Amino acid sequence: MVSAASFHDLESSHDLEKPLLVDNSRTRKNHARDVHILSSAFLLIFLAFGATQNLESTLITEKNLGTTSLGILYLSFAFFSLVASSVVRRLGSKNSLILGTTGYWLFIAAHLKPTWYIMVPISLYLGFASSIIWVEQGTYLTAAARSHARDNGLHEATVIGNFNGEFWGMFACRQFVGNLLPLFLLKSGTDGNAGDITLLFTVFLCSMTLGTILMCFLSKRDDEVEQPHGSSLNLLATLSSSSMSLIPPLFDIRMLLIIPLMAYTGLQQAFVWAEFTKYIVKPVLGVSGVGGAMAVYGAFDAICSLTAGRLTSGLKSITLIVTGGALVQAVIFIWLLLFYSPSSRLHGTMNLLIMAALLGIGDGVFNTQLSALIGIFFKHDTEGAFAQLKVWQCGGVALIFFISPYISLQAMLVLMLSAICVAYASFLFLHRRGDKSISLC
Repeated sequence: MVSAASFHDLESSHDLEKPLLVDNSRTRKNHARDVHILSSAFLLIFLAFGATQNLESTLITEKNLGTTSLGILYLSFAFFSLVASSVVRRLGSKNSLILGTTGYWLFIAAHLKPTWYIMVPISLYLGFASSIIWVEQGTYLTAAARSHARDNGLHEATVIGNFNGEFWGMFACRQFVGNLLPLFLLKSGTDGNAGDITLLFTVFLCSMTLGTILMCFLSKRDDEVEQPHGSSLNLLATLSSSSMSLIPPLFDIRMLLIIPLMAYTGLQQAFVWAEFTKYIVKPVLGVSGVGGAMAVYGAFDAICSLTAGRLTSGLKSITLIVTGGALVQAVIFIWLLLFYSPSSRLHGTMNLLIMAALLGIGDGVFNTQLSALIGIFFKHDTEGAFAQLKVWQCGGVALIFFISPYISLQAMLVLMLSAICVAYASFLFLHRRGDKSISLC
């Protein structure tokens, strides 16, 4: 009797395990599938926004409307990042990503007839939408990586690096694909004409619409992140406490040491979008040439993102990769400050494209390694950590766009060199500390 019962229990146990194995296989498949979908959707949405952003300081020049709109956008982005994590929790992962796309669609549509009355309010709304989509992007990608590592028995840091490498590699392709469109569609020389510009932004709107549709096929991951409970009546209280949720990470020495690098990533991106395109590329190649130079920037950004993601395995590898990216960008700033002189000849164009490529390499390094670093260090508050990233990153972007019309290129280069030195020194100190959890409390 005991033997028969034991045999029956063994059979029952075996039967119970069968659906678990099937479900696990399906789960493993879905993790990779969701990363592919997320990466492709962001590519379609941001190839339009990225190219528009690159052209903002050269196409919309009336009373600095272009750069001012971007400054307002990123200031709004930084402000709403204070409450974004709570909004994301209330909306859920999939709804947050879809809602975030609406601001980008409206921003591109506003360029069909850009005025102060249209651009300013839409830039404010886009800041809110951006905070939602980017906080959830980081959280969603990290949750998928952790689940994939757990289900397959893989090293978590390696999977986080690989998933971030795929996402940021695809995302960086936006600069290559998106900037080829202005190169071919803006054919009228330095300033472009109304017909070409309207066609360009119509194509961009179609791309964004496809990206938004693709977002609808993502799996929900709300069960992988702690969700607040309660009725909608306590939403205001939840939002009002959101800014307080950003304070605890500031008592972690690791976050304080990463913040300068977060801010620098925003500074270097805005430098490329506002300064490099306006003062380096446009005088030599014209407005259509901005698309070509930024396509080179995007191609090397994508290649570097994929490569750096694959090489990421822990803090030591992150430190080596960040060192390379910081060195490359520092060399470009010194080159522009001390040795560069514009030339429309072949060697002048080649120098310009080399600089674009090296700046793209640096951006690919910082994007992948910062995301991996946050995923490794802040497992228990991923949304709060990514909100911190967006606050400081967008603050850096907004600073560049606001001061750009008022300071010279040389002064901007000195600022960039100073920022990269501070950010890298702080990061080296983090490396010396290792992965220990240190609190200032």
